Amino acid sequence: MTKTAYFDCLSGISGDMTLAALIDLGASVEQIESSLRSMGLPDLSLTAQDVKKCGFRSKSITIGHPPQKAHRHLHHIHDMIDGAGEIDAEAKSLAKRIFGHVAVAEAKVHGTTLQKVHFHEVGAIDSIADIVGVSIAITSLGIRSALASPVPTGTGTITIDHGTVSVPAPATAEILRGIPIASSTIARELTTPTGAAILKELCVGFGPVPDMTIEAIGYGAGTMDLDGQPNILRVLVGECGTQPSLQTHQSLQHDHVVVLETNLDDATGEQIANCSQRLLQAGALDVTQTACTMKKGRSGILLSVIAQPDRLGLMEELIFRHTSAIGVRRRIAERDILPRRNVSIETPLGRIAAKVVRLPNGDERMKVESDDAYRLAEENGLTCQDIRQIAEQSFSGS
Repeated sequence: MTKTAYFDCLSGISGDMTLAALIDLGASVEQIESSLRSMGLPDLSLTAQDVKKCGFRSKSITIGHPPQKAHRHLHHIHDMIDGAGEIDAEAKSLAKRIFGHVAVAEAKVHGTTLQKVHFHEVGAIDSIADIVGVSIAITSLGIRSALASPVPTGTGTITIDHGTVSVPAPATAEILRGIPIASSTIARELTTPTGAAILKELCVGFGPVPDMTIEAIGYGAGTMDLDGQPNILRVLVGECGTQPSLQTHQSLQHDHVVVLETNLDDATGEQIANCSQRLLQAGALDVTQTACTMKKGRSGILLSVIAQPDRLGLMEELIFRHTSAIGVRRRIAERDILPRRNVSIETPLGRIAAKVVRLPNGDERMKVESDDAYRLAEENGLTCQDIRQIAEQSFSGS
């Protein structure tokens, strides 16, 4: 059985709401405060109290510290986390991964690198305390898996350090890519970058409450008061027998892709091949052709395309323009991806390019790039299988 947390994000999610809900579930305020102080923040204080939102009791937290206006880079925050003597390795790793999601989003929306990106609101002491505090609470409570409802972001505009922006803020929207959004007409920022990053890292799925035996419920209050609904994050914790663990989830990358399909029985092989090449050049992740039998017994081809959701319009346009298709089916599919890296392996026959993937159990699997295998096989009078075996031996011995 797996101890699982379910985040019920009726009114969105923020870092302080999450930390408050986890404290309401039993995480120690004193332990979290002491651990945060060990990050070089000796004057930080953490206070939790019960409040009411629309008549419902919930926990609210207040983080006290001397005023600071520092804009921190990612490595500054990593140094603070690594230097904390009272935070265990698991919580440190979790906190750095959550900050990583924010850093990737900030770097993309500002057109810079992870090394150069600097945090404004998320680099403030409050947000650092929220993210690290949540990481400490998650590990101390023994939560090994997490899921969440679709996430409302609110609507309207907010003012940040860079000026007035639409809700969700650019970094929040970027972090929420691949996460189901729930529509909301509330003209407030319901989901913050910190809250979005916590969900991005922790959650292995999104949807209704799973099959679980509820053991405890925590309620975390937001600072705003909303008309007609409580500004509360509810976290249900219980046992689930079939959910994947955080450890397994953290070894996989998760995103969403669009799958497009069309059946063709009146297009030539040259047309389909040309269209497939254009789709790949335009950024399709994969294009396949499968023989099929269509109506009236005609032989046909099922053309399938996998692409990032933001390429949907371009993919459809290419299919309609360069084949005889008159309709395209499409669907959004979830995808788990093994982490991978490109390597150059030194072999007795010369260097060869390869891709290495990491399996959920930590093992690695290597695959030689076909073009390099063909080249070395041709140069040395060997078969591609010979080259792959030589590369495997060299990789295993490195």
